[in-house]
Amino acid sequence: QLRRAKLHVEKAIKEKKIFSVQGPYPVIRHLLRARGWVERKLPRNGKQLKQQAGNQKKRHVEKKASGGGGEPLHHPQPHSKKDKAEEEDEDKKDEKEQCSEDSDDIHDLMSFLVQDQVPNFLWTIRLSTIDQELLQRIEVVNRYPRLHALCTKEGLCQSLQNLSWFEQVDLNTFFPRCYRLGVMEEQEAFIEDFRLTAARNLLKLAVEKVGDRLEGTEQTPKSNNKVPAPKAPLPQGGSVLWPQGWHRSHVSHSMPSTARPGSPLYPNLVEEALEVCEQHLGVLGHQDIDRGTPSPCRTCIAWDRFLQEYYHVAHEGARLVLSKEQREQCLDVLQRLGEQLPQLAIEGNLNVWILKPSAKSRGRGIVCATRLEEVLELSRSCTAPSAQVCEWVVQKYVEQPLTIFDTKFDIRQWFVVTDWKPLTVWFYRDCYLRFCSQPFSLRRLEPARHLCNVSIQKRYKTLQPDPRVPLDKIWSNKQFQAYLARLGRADAWHRVMVPGMKAAILNALRCTQDLVGSRKGSFELFGADFLIGEDCQPWLLEINSCPTMSPSSAVTRRLCANVQRDTLRLVLDRKDNPSCPIGAFELLYKEAAMPTCLHVGLKLMVEGCSLKKP
Repeated sequence: QLRRAKLHVEKAIKEKKIFSVQGPYPVIRHLLRARGWVERKLPRNGKQLKQQAGNQKKRHVEKKASGGGGEPLHHPQPHSKKDKAEEEDEDKKDEKEQCSEDSDDIHDLMSFLVQDQVPNFLWTIRLSTIDQELLQRIEVVNRYPRLHALCTKEGLCQSLQNLSWFEQVDLNTFFPRCYRLGVMEEQEAFIEDFRLTAARNLLKLAVEKVGDRLEGTEQTPKSNNKVPAPKAPLPQGGSVLWPQGWHRSHVSHSMPSTARPGSPLYPNLVEEALEVCEQHLGVLGHQDIDRGTPSPCRTCIAWDRFLQEYYHVAHEGARLVLSKEQREQCLDVLQRLGEQLPQLAIEGNLNVWILKPSAKSRGRGIVCATRLEEVLELSRSCTAPSAQVCEWVVQKYVEQPLTIFDTKFDIRQWFVVTDWKPLTVWFYRDCYLRFCSQPFSLRRLEPARHLCNVSIQKRYKTLQPDPRVPLDKIWSNKQFQAYLARLGRADAWHRVMVPGMKAAILNALRCTQDLVGSRKGSFELFGADFLIGEDCQPWLLEINSCPTMSPSSAVTRRLCANVQRDTLRLVLDRKDNPSCPIGAFELLYKEAAMPTCLHVGLKLMVEGCSLKKP
């Protein structure tokens, strides 16, 4: 066995087939070994190094056998207490999964024999734990450095604001409106957006609210098909989805209304909403281009009072007094707003916004809110953000998503970037859907109804939204396409959803191309999360680096294995054979190579010596 191991190692070294894997990736390890690669195993959480330090005899043998010992792949990194605790939890989980993999004596022996070799291929779950000096010598790495601009919520929000410099595309057609609360200008923009959305929502409620009678008539207004029907009102108290340790008592609501549920409000409320929306239409039509005063949308009405009355109408069932003329005006204004605002169809009536911690994943810390003071109070209660990172972003919640069996879902879509300069992107044709555990309803903003993350929904294993939803709450895209076909919308996947997801991914990458760390020989598999609107239009929520490959269902067990297999085909096999099969990957975009000019820099100094008289 020793002889066989040595021969295998010698061949792997000669063919540059030494690899290292950090994290729970048994599929990657198995596929590389099947290709004749030999693994240089990494220590898990530093425990292996400690054990070696405590065993002097073993350390002496290893040092002698490897000619002085190999170069370390890990080095200590400073962490904040919160990040360190979270990473320790992740490391424990990763270690448990990694230890559960089958151990083969021959592979352990070969790993021992290559401890002094620099890996030719590295697949790691966290780039920061790899020794930076050694990292530069590894030919192929599965991660890019400095992905903050693409893979954090704050970074993506900021990057996409620059989309107009790269593409003639309206950001609001694929990315729900988003603001960084740590930036004062964006916080003010959010406040104005919240107010304008409330005014638009009031007009919708005015023409749609069930049970309201037109003034001077005995007729109940009928619903207009062009305007989305309102959801049922929230119970008093607004949102109920709060971060751990945060309570409703932390929010104070100013100017309580004297109106009771079911009692009519003063008749000027609809007139004020119409005035605000007309002013906004003027701004959208650039009629304010020469105005030097603040936006009239900020000053035309008493907003604190207006919002309190709006809350009573939207959340507590207070009635509105509406004439036929006002109803016609509302319909006309909403129609004109719909022509200008691509997101009017997803706004709903309740003005729900979702707050997200900037750099957390797996749904941690997400909060939903329906009142302006809730959002602002929450942002003030958090620790002050650093100069580089805003602690929270707030994004418009998609109140009218496409649901399956009355249950909310989102889509995890993979893609690979094999080069940033020129930008080269590969789209994976297979993906999967993640369901919530309870029927969708805006009456209660519970995680079980609104956050599709597997790590969130696994807390609700005993809940089942509908017997037709699978127990593991996962569908493949093939199952989704079959469902759409039964609804008579079979072409929606290939004609609307897939092109929309491709365009959104490419737009995000174009905006961040010059901000991420580019490294020749590296690649990265990303996971983009999309929500689908009622019109089948996909909405980009976020982009994740290092998406989980741990199977949570039979569907993800198959698809995650497939995407790992096809990724290796793409980045390894294709180097030697450009025509080799790459599975479900397809080239989404390859930027035309720009001719490179000799870089002269900014140093313009001329060196020489003075001439001397003969």
